[in-house]
Amino acid sequence: MRRITDTGLRLFLRNGYEATTLDAIAEAAGISRRTFFYYFKSKEDIILAWQGGLAEAIGRAVLEQSTKQPPLEAVKNALVRLTASYEDVQARKQMMEIDRFIRTNETLRAREATKYAQQEQAVFDALCTMWPQPKRRTALRIVAMVSIGAFRLAIDSWSQDEGRRPFTAYLRDRFANMKAEA
Repeated sequence: MRRITDTGLRLFLRNGYEATTLDAIAEAAGISRRTFFYYFKSKEDIILAWQGGLAEAIGRAVLEQSTKQPPLEAVKNALVRLTASYEDVQARKQMMEIDRFIRTNETLRAREATKYAQQEQAVFDALCTMWPQPKRRTALRIVAMVSIGAFRLAIDSWSQDEGRRPFTAYLRDRFANMKAEA
């Protein structure tokens, strides 16, 4: 499955998302079209598979934070640490291009909402593990929601600015905006 995903992404980046066919992906991956459909239903699924695992990675990054800081700081610090890899020039270029595919494809945009909901749930679950008191659950849910909201806004700003600044700068700015308004 990873080989198919990597092959699809490589072809999307080289030829463009719309110009890349399922047959081209299957051929380049050395599999049949039928095998492709065993793993994926569409080109969109390749993009989502590439992004898959981000929710779990966010949850793990939050769990690595100290409970000596407020939950919102823990999430911010986890996201900053996790996204530091976005600063690699090649990774940044790839992510910017994939973001363009998503923004120009209605199906992918619609499925983005599901991805963000999964990330929010992963943050909430991690926070509840760190601060297990039942009376805190509502507040922790709010922290998860606004944290992923800030993450989304950072992605939007980063994309609109075509990555002119490091992603972590946008992320820190969005969390600072949120704190300033709270």
